[in-house]
Amino acid sequence: MSLLAQGSRQVWGRRGLHQVSRLWGAGQVVGEGVKRLEEMPGPSTLTNLLEFFCRDGFSRIHEIQQKHVCEYGHIFKSHFGPQFVVSIADRDMVAQVLRAEREAPQRANMESWQEYRDLRGRSTGLISAEGKKWLEMRSVLRQKILKPKDVAIYSGGINAVITDLMKSIHTLRAKEEDRETVTNVNDLYFKYSMEAVATILYECRLGCLDECVPQQTMEYIEALELMFSMFKTTMYAGAIPKWLRPFIPKPWREFCRSWDGLFRFSQIHVTNRLQEIESSLNSGEEVQGGLLTCLLLSKELTLEEIYANMTEMLLAGVDTTSFTLSWATYLLARNPKVQQSVYTEILQNLGKDVVPVAEDVPTMPLVRAVLKETLRLFPVLPGNGRVTQDDLVVGGYLIPKGTQLALCHYSTSYEDGYFPTADEFRPERWLRQGKLDRVENFGSIPFGYGIRSCIGRRVAELEIHLALIQLLQKFHLQISPKTQVSPKTHGLLCPASKINVRFVHRE
Repeated sequence: MSLLAQGSRQVWGRRGLHQVSRLWGAGQVVGEGVKRLEEMPGPSTLTNLLEFFCRDGFSRIHEIQQKHVCEYGHIFKSHFGPQFVVSIADRDMVAQVLRAEREAPQRANMESWQEYRDLRGRSTGLISAEGKKWLEMRSVLRQKILKPKDVAIYSGGINAVITDLMKSIHTLRAKEEDRETVTNVNDLYFKYSMEAVATILYECRLGCLDECVPQQTMEYIEALELMFSMFKTTMYAGAIPKWLRPFIPKPWREFCRSWDGLFRFSQIHVTNRLQEIESSLNSGEEVQGGLLTCLLLSKELTLEEIYANMTEMLLAGVDTTSFTLSWATYLLARNPKVQQSVYTEILQNLGKDVVPVAEDVPTMPLVRAVLKETLRLFPVLPGNGRVTQDDLVVGGYLIPKGTQLALCHYSTSYEDGYFPTADEFRPERWLRQGKLDRVENFGSIPFGYGIRSCIGRRVAELEIHLALIQLLQKFHLQISPKTQVSPKTHGLLCPASKINVRFVHRE
């Protein structure tokens, strides 16, 4: 319900309890102590244009967040092309916004995604869908991959991929002069993530980690890398008004081309699995399988909806995992005492040679804390978006229904008030002190919150936990020359340069 339609009531804002009163007539002033958007500080449109289009601000979104917080405070407004955005960089305000969401929260403006799907006659998937359709798809998919027990069955498939990852590490080490260094670990982890995701989504192996990668797989990898590398073009495509496209056609053309490649990739593998299922059924054989098989057999989603969801989950599941695993490796290599503590925990609770499965992970809380702390320091998404579904009073400002919000997770992750010594890698901050103790902090919510949180969270966690455990069982991670790396924003928060790490074999 709109605040303007509620009469006199009390609403909590960042600055305390405000009395909000309805005024007849224009209805623009809503109460004592509550400010309008016109009064909210923020950079000018010209400043933003210069920052993003002339100074490559797209690669520094995380830094710009912190800069704007220093200049304008924890809530500020800005214009990006035709889009108006209110940015929120305060833990309590973020919590207020997320806890006020309805049953189908609306993501930030994704008009360009929807336009592409309309243009090609494609369905939306779980990332791009909204409203009733999103609820229906989530209700189907959440039964398969949302709970830890649901994804535990994928341990065997993921561990088979990790075996190939270890072989690749040995091969790459042997090519270096010191026979220990792996250059650009993110390239290796990209292949691991893609192989692991394909094992779960498509129920097949692609050969990404083979010494001689199949040509068809190489083409798919290149198509994916093109999509992931085109964040800036995607941003331009969304920021440039449609009437300007005839004069500046490249961003929209490249945006569509990259989506075409991703959909084609998914369609091939979904169709292959469908043909295998039909062949088995025609032969009277029992059909068993994972997520894709369940979706194809249940027919709860149309084939186009399956194509869309497989495409979007692939997009969401490869670089996010590879970047996080790269950062975790980087942080452990640079913090040998923490690494030793984690290794000791693994030895005590699992052993040096036992291959872990999903059920083993809860016995190693420090391993889980390493992932949480890695995602605090290097959140895959430096920010998240929402569109308000009701009028809200946040930080003392009335934010009308339909306003686009940017939740600045990178900035809140580095607030000393939320995380003492925030610049330091301290996984122990996430450890529970007792069974009833729960460490929850809206300053760092890398997988989101509530019903629209990341549906692939448990899969990503399993891929990273199992890989980290086995990496530390086999290797002592050490820095090499040029291991000092800074982040940059490329859609996701990624390493600005190659991360080179020494994988020293443990005796």
